Amino acid sequence: MTMTAKAKYTQAPAPNGGNYGTITGPIVMIGFGSIGKGTLPLLERHFKFDKSRFVVIDPSAKDRKLLDDRGIKFIQTSVTKENYQEVLRPLLKNGEGQGFCVNLSVDTSSLDIMNFCRDLNCFYIDTVVEPWAGFYFDNKMATGDRTNYALRETVRAEKAKNPGGITAVSCCGANPGMVSWFVKQALVNLANDLKLQFTVPSTREDWAKLMQKVGVQGIHIAERDTQRAKQPKPMNMFVNTWSVEGFVSEGMQPAELGWGTFETWKPQTAQAHSKGCQAAIYLQQPGAATKVRSWCPTPGAQFGRLVTHNEAISISAYFTVGEGATPEYRPTCHYAYHPANDAILSLEEMFGKAGERQPEHHILDENEITDGIDELGVLLFGHAKNAYWYGSQLSIEETRKIAPYQNATGLQVSSAVIAGMAWALENPKAGIVEADEMDYKRCLEFQLPYLGPVNGFYTAWTPLTGRGEGSFFPEDLDTKSPWSFKNVLVK
Repeated sequence: MTMTAKAKYTQAPAPNGGNYGTITGPIVMIGFGSIGKGTLPLLERHFKFDKSRFVVIDPSAKDRKLLDDRGIKFIQTSVTKENYQEVLRPLLKNGEGQGFCVNLSVDTSSLDIMNFCRDLNCFYIDTVVEPWAGFYFDNKMATGDRTNYALRETVRAEKAKNPGGITAVSCCGANPGMVSWFVKQALVNLANDLKLQFTVPSTREDWAKLMQKVGVQGIHIAERDTQRAKQPKPMNMFVNTWSVEGFVSEGMQPAELGWGTFETWKPQTAQAHSKGCQAAIYLQQPGAATKVRSWCPTPGAQFGRLVTHNEAISISAYFTVGEGATPEYRPTCHYAYHPANDAILSLEEMFGKAGERQPEHHILDENEITDGIDELGVLLFGHAKNAYWYGSQLSIEETRKIAPYQNATGLQVSSAVIAGMAWALENPKAGIVEADEMDYKRCLEFQLPYLGPVNGFYTAWTPLTGRGEGSFFPEDLDTKSPWSFKNVLVK
């Protein structure tokens, strides 16, 4: 049974402007792939800036015509560990004002570039804690060192070492990023629907206590991409609706999840971390080959992929009551991703060859897609109302109407980048921040015009639905705790 809850936000009209702030210095965009192209027109639409000091850097020139037509400078080069300071310094220090570095690339160290920008007193934003080239596929590294947990800890260490200063926003795309704002809104909606007496929190500690009070056992970042291409996927080509390099890289990292206090069982492949926030575990297996049971409004029950993402760790850590490996309360949190069908076929093909990547890759643009939506939200489960999904149901049709150069998946990301930039300009001395630490209401105000219908749904489904007594095959289930990871993981 599924019940639709009244949406706390309604669909916003297609935007025709709206000033989100003024960037007084140069803008340097690193990376001009699918997300860079999609971010460009939104940046032009919502910010005031000096176009003569806007520069885009990318090793490929295949889309430079979009920049040439606008009179925006393009530099065709790779940003590397050896040259990043030499390349970026003259661009970010070109003239007066405070520059803004928008890092939308792969194989560039988010931490190194972030620190360099802060040293130059320039704003910074990215969508992932990205390492330098070679990190993801270094088979000499220990498995735990290749995790997003390890990458996030480097940023947390820098924040502790150098607090405050000019704002640098870490991991602010759709997910990680927007979904952290959805979690807070969903939690407020749920607390209201449960008729609890509460005040909307203003501190991390109070947010964690509210989630504990509501009784949330865990959160799935539950996504279903139904966008379909006009042409079927060819063999030996990885097809996706967003960065193939990004998806393959994270998909080949170990599966990771924030580990909640209600869990009583761990898979044999599970490993814990001895240092850092200790809010997460990882599995000795690639995330994109690890299936989990989850739920989205349109398909209902589905298999997702437990692909590692920063938000799985940051959300669990943010809503922790207590500290360390045995806190008083912590929610389980992980990604449960069903990408577009062409991407599923691409994954099966890749893993069928022991992880050997296809020689060709392709990102479906808005002109190749016939129909479909990217249904991306957060599923808060284990409470008195069982489970509540809250999120964006953006279609390719609406995407074409409101923003160029991107499909529905891309617009959910690029609009979050714009929201993060706007928040940074309004909060210029916030230091290094993650999306969980930002004003969720303000960020969603900036982003909502681009998310299509944003709705909430309750469901009676659990990972035990249709299993157990009467099923064809016996399973080892935890019937006393329906949302246990033992029941969620597809073994």
